[in-house]
Amino acid sequence: MKKSQKAYLVLKRFISICGAFVGILFCLGLFWWWVFIINLIVTKGHPFFMHERVGKDGKPFKMIKFRSMYLSADPNSTSEFADHSNMVTPFGKFLRATSLDETPQLFNILVGSMAFIGPRPVINHHEDKLTIELRKQNGAIHLKPGLSGYAQVHGRVNVSPEEKGKMDGYYYEHISLWLDIKLFCQTIACVFTRHNTEKDKKED
Repeated sequence: MKKSQKAYLVLKRFISICGAFVGILFCLGLFWWWVFIINLIVTKGHPFFMHERVGKDGKPFKMIKFRSMYLSADPNSTSEFADHSNMVTPFGKFLRATSLDETPQLFNILVGSMAFIGPRPVINHHEDKLTIELRKQNGAIHLKPGLSGYAQVHGRVNVSPEEKGKMDGYYYEHISLWLDIKLFCQTIACVFTRHNTEKDKKED
């Protein structure tokens, strides 16, 4: 990584703190309160989903989301969740389609375990072992996981672990303010066009 890119990471952290603080205030005032109340009822008192993920330098951290699955669903599996009628609550389908389930990760960004843009955090589980290994090889493991990332706007789960690893590596090699702005705008576009969302989204 170039010196200019290392310097940008310092600026990126400052932007992340400011952006997360503003985002939290915005979400609290606009929709978090009613999402919390509805999910509190739907999930029988368990509105949030917290799960250990692989973070920067391979260190584990707790990622928070609004719960979209039934309590009986196995949180360590991903490939089994294609049948939403069995594993995802009706309200959870709406949360996933709109990506509102991801918004509590603003707190992860605020405390420094995540960033707005970066490799998507994975589970330290056999299904993600290849992705983790590829990130170690290409250097992406040294970046903070992102609320969204290069792979998320270029196929999400429709790409193989090998392709995802190459995308993570590309992002690591080309990280910049311009690239982050571009990926952030593409993420917003994906949400509003519902591209790569509900039909193929897992508990990731």
